[in-house]
Amino acid sequence: MSSAYWNQPVSDQATAIHEGVVTAETLVGQTRAEVTRAESDLAAWVALSDHVIDDARLEDETGGRRPLRGISIGVKDLIDVAGLPTRAGSTVTSAEPAVKDADCVARFRELGAVIQGKTVTTEFGYFSPGPTRNPAASDHTPGGSSSGSAAAVGAGVIPIALGTQTAGSLTRPASYCGAVGMVLAQGTTSLAGVTGLSESLDSLGILTRTVDDMAYVYSAFTGRPQRDPDRRRVSSALVWRGSDLDTVEPSMRQLLDLLPDLLAQAGIEAQDLDWDDHIRTLADDHVTVMSHEAAATLDEVEKASRDALSPQLCALIDSGRDVPAPASAGALIRRDRSRALLREMLGDATVVVGPAALGPAPKGLDATGSPILSRPWQLLGLPVVVVPGARTTDGLPLGLQVIGMPGDEANLFEAAGRLEPLLHDLPAIPA
Repeated sequence: MSSAYWNQPVSDQATAIHEGVVTAETLVGQTRAEVTRAESDLAAWVALSDHVIDDARLEDETGGRRPLRGISIGVKDLIDVAGLPTRAGSTVTSAEPAVKDADCVARFRELGAVIQGKTVTTEFGYFSPGPTRNPAASDHTPGGSSSGSAAAVGAGVIPIALGTQTAGSLTRPASYCGAVGMVLAQGTTSLAGVTGLSESLDSLGILTRTVDDMAYVYSAFTGRPQRDPDRRRVSSALVWRGSDLDTVEPSMRQLLDLLPDLLAQAGIEAQDLDWDDHIRTLADDHVTVMSHEAAATLDEVEKASRDALSPQLCALIDSGRDVPAPASAGALIRRDRSRALLREMLGDATVVVGPAALGPAPKGLDATGSPILSRPWQLLGLPVVVVPGARTTDGLPLGLQVIGMPGDEANLFEAAGRLEPLLHDLPAIPA
């Protein structure tokens, strides 16, 4: 009977361990077997823990009803895990193991989670890709920079993985790999022990297999009560079509055309989001802030090891050095004004729903796709939930992002949870 639990909902796994139906050691061992089995296809991991079974046995010995007891997680290789190096997708970082967990990892251990290992990231969380392949099509990018985490969860081999986002580092790979992704509101959780790129933009992210799993994990991580599935609060959604930031691909446009009807089926009134001028300014301002702050963050690394860095990262640093401090400060002032306006627009019962990426994952592994559709919302520092389920006729995932205000995360889970089964039930969308 225990063999049925490694791929079950996270809450069911935790309950099974608590009730003695399965041991943490068995469950963690089964997950490791799945990780190992899939790795030749995914290349999602940079390091696996050598003492994962010992950690699971300790959970069995400790007992108690902790919400993630015996549940396996993967950790993006920008985030410190004691005993494993944090290479940040680069050869210029130290190969010495981290001496302590990042605060977010320590929190997951406190909840009973078992760290399977570190997942692949792009170089310093920017554009230069790692070796990871998309679980839906091995010759397509998994996206970046949380590529390993998204591929491992999207392939179903692990139930939870940690990522980060500075531009589109979690929403895009979640969309490309068919995983549920959540970007936590900027500043709502400690990033101590996380290798960052831009202090004003960096956020923690989580990936899971389903929206219910995400709501459960988020509640455990934050200590906030789970939403009541029988209580409906979200009454309307503003449909966002991309504000012409870039060309939205035909398959995603078709999905957006279906979205008002899908929302109606979910009991949510749909209206168009009329905010294009703000969004275009926010997208431009995101680039200004990110490049300016990244240049400062990576200044010493670039000066010491420029020849070992990718051309993409060097170009980011160079452009950021040309951004005057007042330009970045002005962008942040505009951000604050826009965030206040959006708060008024959304009220307590409205969310924004739009494309999480321009389309399905592009073919090829030498680039990670465009983050443009995440830039405005990331500058605003908003929580976002990516909802998978739709697919093209080529079998490639298409994800939507549900966007709201900090403190209203329950609204995101509610809207995403209502959309998720409808997206899964859609016929394949012509590629």
